[in-house]
Amino acid sequence: MEEKLINQRTFFTGLVLTALFAALISAGAFITVPIGPVPFVLQNFFTLLSGLVVGPFLGAASVALFIIAGVIGMPVFSNNGSPMGIARLMGPTGGFYLGYLLSALVAGLVLGVPRQGERIRIWRLALAVVLGVFVVYIPGLIRLNSFLGAWPKTFAAGFFPFLIGDSVKGVVAALIAPRLRRTAARQMSN
Repeated sequence: MEEKLINQRTFFTGLVLTALFAALISAGAFITVPIGPVPFVLQNFFTLLSGLVVGPFLGAASVALFIIAGVIGMPVFSNNGSPMGIARLMGPTGGFYLGYLLSALVAGLVLGVPRQGERIRIWRLALAVVLGVFVVYIPGLIRLNSFLGAWPKTFAAGFFPFLIGDSVKGVVAALIAPRLRRTAARQMSN
């Protein structure tokens, strides 16, 4: 009976953390600097953080929940004068949303599921952050290029302007993720 209660608590804690990160990712849409077809947002910071803190599956579930909320029309996508809902995924920045999902998944796979008492090696954390930051660009730039039609133009609009900001977001995520990860591990194991 006690084991069943522990499993239920772990399940509900996972649900709460998934919903919390989906809400944070959504809130990141309201911190936007429009600098062209691809705005500067904090959403990718929170997607990366979700994978680093709660692991690959809950992190990816958080991003999936955020995407589903946007697809059904909730105002969670950054509104850079673009359409909402499913039309956003079909637009020039739609690939970045798939990249967000990959970011949480890849960063989480590198670090694994949080466990109480674990020690994160700095090289693994750095690898998780670097891969998590840059995997966003793969589907994002491919989709953006299908609209812009030229790779130099695509990199100028969707990659180069974001390198410094995304690097800073990655460093901040690396600094705060270990403490948040310990807290998540403690909550999921109690």
